Amino acid sequence: MTDTRTAPLLSPVMVLRIAIIVVAVVLWETAAYVASILGQIDPSLASLGTIMSKVMPSLLVIGKALGQLLVYPDLKWTLGGSEFSIPGFYWHLYVTLAEVIIALAIGGLAGLLAGLALGANPFVSSAFERYLYYLGPTPKIVFFPIMIMWFGVGPESKVAMGTISAFFPIALSVAAGMRQIDRVLIRVGRSFRLNTWQMVTKIYLPAMREPIINGVRLGMGVALIGVLLAETKLSNRGVGFMIIDAYNTFDMPRMYAVLAALFVIAIAANALIGRLSRR
Repeated sequence: MTDTRTAPLLSPVMVLRIAIIVVAVVLWETAAYVASILGQIDPSLASLGTIMSKVMPSLLVIGKALGQLLVYPDLKWTLGGSEFSIPGFYWHLYVTLAEVIIALAIGGLAGLLAGLALGANPFVSSAFERYLYYLGPTPKIVFFPIMIMWFGVGPESKVAMGTISAFFPIALSVAAGMRQIDRVLIRVGRSFRLNTWQMVTKIYLPAMREPIINGVRLGMGVALIGVLLAETKLSNRGVGFMIIDAYNTFDMPRMYAVLAALFVIAIAANALIGRLSRR
């Protein structure tokens, strides 16, 4: 007998994900509505309701702020003697993404080399890997004053923050991946008298594709966090600056709009890395 049952349109996991989003939206809108009518319920709570409405605006207000953020030309640009205006968000986003990409490239390369050294040499691993495990969970923002002294207040200190943030998860992922390589592959490489470079490119890296991609995914996330934290502390440009500037001026809809745009970009970048890992 032929099974004529069709696969469900949405998997249980997808249904749960959608339900979580719906519940979050309903709770947020409910809280925003209660805040807006709090003064009508009890006049003595009017000031509290005003503050709550500012802190937790409705999603419609946040959506309007997001639209303004993406399309309103609030930044003047001069090129070739001609002046034109663009939405300032894209300039700040370009600054942050450039810093994250540079930080991920430097931290990723350093983490890859360190991970290869740790995984290939038990003596090096026993001597240094413990320090990586100790320093890895340390909040990297504590190093920011040192980065300022070394690199100044410009973008170099933000890149340095992203670099040290990305280094640790990538190095540890590569080191762990090295130990999971089938020893048969290594013996085959040695039997063919492959040199160190050939062993790395033909044996180690192909066998560690998944750990490397997972390390890059983690490294990208923490590099973004490191750069954003640095931008909120001492900067006049970048997405982190936009967030802290909106917070300082109590422009909560704009702050939430920037966070929402950043959240979508982070999801897209994570999905892109995931797609590359499946190829």
